[in-house]
Amino acid sequence: MAAPDHEHADGPVDAIDAALDAWWERLRGITPIDRVYYAASEAADFSVLWHAAGVIQAIIEDDPKIAIGLSAALGVESALVNGPVKSMFKRSRPVQDVARPYRLRQPRTSSFPSGHASAAMVAAALLSRHTGGAAWYAVAGIVATSRIHVRIHHASDVAGGLVLGAALGAIARRVIAG
Repeated sequence: MAAPDHEHADGPVDAIDAALDAWWERLRGITPIDRVYYAASEAADFSVLWHAAGVIQAIIEDDPKIAIGLSAALGVESALVNGPVKSMFKRSRPVQDVARPYRLRQPRTSSFPSGHASAAMVAAALLSRHTGGAAWYAVAGIVATSRIHVRIHHASDVAGGLVLGAALGAIARRVIAG
């Protein structure tokens, strides 16, 4: 696969994004890695992965409040990130100049911040309260970095989403623990 053209970086953030994308290029086209990242990216669309995990955890713990709280927090996160936050930035998404090995939905919203990354951190913060601990953050990391791998977000978009999601997750933990 040909690497994307990174000669048009406009500032330091763009230069860092271009360098990280060029580094990441060595992982693209490796079938098992592609499968994991494309599957993670697709599963987390509309937070389906996280809602399902909340339902499963609620069934295991026999506590429906787990799923309800997680879904409510993800709803607030989505409304904030995909509404006013993304509209403040209006950043273009990475140019995809090669065919993707797997089909993937292409969002039309601003690239910054990554909603997948922010939702992943909110979900990890809440799911880790009950079971799994660090495992939820590992899954969140895979989902977040999948957006770099599939070229739907720049690395800085993912970093911004992780920071925003960590803050929203901490607030959600406090509100839900009440």
